[in-house]
Amino acid sequence: MAESAESFDLITMGRIGVDLYPLESGLPLAQVETFGKFLGGSAANVAVAAARLGRTTAVITRTGDDPFGAYLHEALKDFGVDDRWVTPVAAYPTPVTFCEIFPPDDFPLYFYRQPKAPDLEIHSDELDHGAIRSARVFWITGTGLCEEPSRSATLTALEARDKAGTTVFDLDWRPMFWADPDQARPYYAEALRHATVAVGNLDECEVATGVREPRACAEALLAAGVELAVVKQGPKGVLAVHRDGTEAEVPPVPVEVANGLGAGDAFGGSLVHGLLSGWDLAETMRYANAAGALVASRLACSSAMPTGSEVEDLLARAS
Repeated sequence: MAESAESFDLITMGRIGVDLYPLESGLPLAQVETFGKFLGGSAANVAVAAARLGRTTAVITRTGDDPFGAYLHEALKDFGVDDRWVTPVAAYPTPVTFCEIFPPDDFPLYFYRQPKAPDLEIHSDELDHGAIRSARVFWITGTGLCEEPSRSATLTALEARDKAGTTVFDLDWRPMFWADPDQARPYYAEALRHATVAVGNLDECEVATGVREPRACAEALLAAGVELAVVKQGPKGVLAVHRDGTEAEVPPVPVEVANGLGAGDAFGGSLVHGLLSGWDLAETMRYANAAGALVASRLACSSAMPTGSEVEDLLARAS
């Protein structure tokens, strides 16, 4: 791709698709009759979340050359996310993802990404290295490492980035995309060497580091090369530890959960916003937690991403 002169606050790279979510809660898919259609995929959702907070964002990904692909372009533009690096793949359909909704904590996902997802067809020679280097934050995901050519493209992007600005590795472990965790570990280790921030829940941290206790996870991620380790602990909140010794452990913001999917992406977009705003670690974590809680209290992922005033209102009520 041609080198880009424009600089973004955030460029994400990875998964995109169409989420088809039941409009009825507490029913198995076999009994659901009505669904809502939403933009989905973690990389796309993080870009949407940051855009909602006023950040300039873009996503590097691929869709099918089909009506769902056209829908995703329109949705990205509607959310204010630049879609210039979202290109079609004629050979594969745009993925769809279904979920079941059993609040407060059971939201099974069903990925339809066969025979292959277009977002795994990102090629190294198509990357805009100038744009990747100049973005204030560059965000990659574990799913992008699961298959070629996306794996090589993701690692090439990280090398081109060369730790410029803030480079976030969202550990994003999806076991159905890998043969086994041992296959993933060397690629996760390579990505961690190029990242400045790692974000993941305990399952994801265990895949990346081999340990599961939160503080041990954080220390292992720092030892692997990052400057900031963010370990999400579910109902126990979030632990963030910086290489300089700064740390913050923040409890979750209590809400009535409607759909827990997407909360992590809202957290991610808000983490980016806090890092770019220069906030201290505790303030950034409180804000990101509140954004995640707001999305958990809503049905959708992308269209549920909160504005800054909504996050601040929830924080004010919670305090």
